[in-house]
Amino acid sequence: MRNFSKRVLKLYNISMKYYSYENFKNDTNSLIEKVRSSNFEAIVAVARGGLTLSHAMAEGLDIRQVQSIRTELYDKSKKRENITIFGECEFKNLKRVLVVDDISDSGDTLKAVMGHLNGSFKDIEFKSATLFYKKTSIFEPDFWINEADDWIDFFWERDFLK
Repeated sequence: MRNFSKRVLKLYNISMKYYSYENFKNDTNSLIEKVRSSNFEAIVAVARGGLTLSHAMAEGLDIRQVQSIRTELYDKSKKRENITIFGECEFKNLKRVLVVDDISDSGDTLKAVMGHLNGSFKDIEFKSATLFYKKTSIFEPDFWINEADDWIDFFWERDFLK
C-alpha cells in the first residue's frame, strides 16, 4: 500500500505523518533494546521497507547474517489477489531469526512472509519486528515501537526523490 500518491491520500482525506531520520534513529535504538535479549542469529529484511531498518538493527545487534525477501502485493495502487514472495533464504545451523519490516499496515505482507518462512524452515524460531503497527492489521509483530494511525511518510521514501 506504500505506492499511493500524495494526491490519492488527499482525495480520500488520509492524513500523512513525516517520519524523520531522528525519529528512525531513536525508535530503532528502542527496538534494538527490545529484541537484544532474544539473541537472534540472523535477520531477514522484507524488501523494500525493511531494508533500511534491518541494516541499522544488524549494526546495533552485531549480526553479520542479513538476508532479504522481496514481496509484491500491489501493481501501482491496485492490490493483487495474492502476494508473491521472491528470493530464498539459507539458514545453516541457525535457531533464532528476526524478520524485519518497516510497518505492519494491512498485515498481509508479514503474515505471508512469516507463513512462508515457518513452513520452509520448521526447526527455526522466527520472530517479527517493525517500527509501526496498525491495530487494524491482520498480523501483529512480536516486537514493535509505534502504533500508526496516519499514513507514515518515511524519510527514505521522501528525502531521496528528485
